[in-house]
Amino acid sequence: MPELLAERLIRDVPDFPKPGIMFKDVAPVLQNPAALQEVVDHIAEDAKGQGAEVVVGIESRGFVFGVPVALQLGVPFAMTRKLGKLPFDRITEEYALEYGTNTVEMHVDAIDPGQRAYIIDDLLATGGTAAAAARLVERLNAHVCGMGFMVELTFLEGRKNLLGYPIRALIKY
Repeated sequence: MPELLAERLIRDVPDFPKPGIMFKDVAPVLQNPAALQEVVDHIAEDAKGQGAEVVVGIESRGFVFGVPVALQLGVPFAMTRKLGKLPFDRITEEYALEYGTNTVEMHVDAIDPGQRAYIIDDLLATGGTAAAAARLVERLNAHVCGMGFMVELTFLEGRKNLLGYPIRALIKY
């Protein structure tokens, strides 16, 4: 794949959120309509090819990319949110962090049984959040048909936590 405009816009922010971390800031991509459209188009193309019937966005930047993909495909959008953010009946899934755990949740009626769900987030790091989102989809008796990310930090080997799922990452570091 030729270099994307988005790749040229992502900036490195050293020592954020703590010393020794090189943060990949995607804000410049969101500020550039052509770059944002490019990312949405590529992810939508993959989601369509995987037969997506619903797009699942992971809070919060997965919403930014997931909603326009869902609109482009003409399919529903389902939210995976951090614990305590959804008002209706929900299911939760805990996942491991480097130090401790975190929890994501989804409304019980966000996805219909049997639907083909395509999970979207801005960045694939360790894969923990995406794996938790996949477990939520599967607990709702739906099928994860693929996952799309704008950026993948390959050195963190997040794909190892997502074995068996088709993964599309547009930019790899």
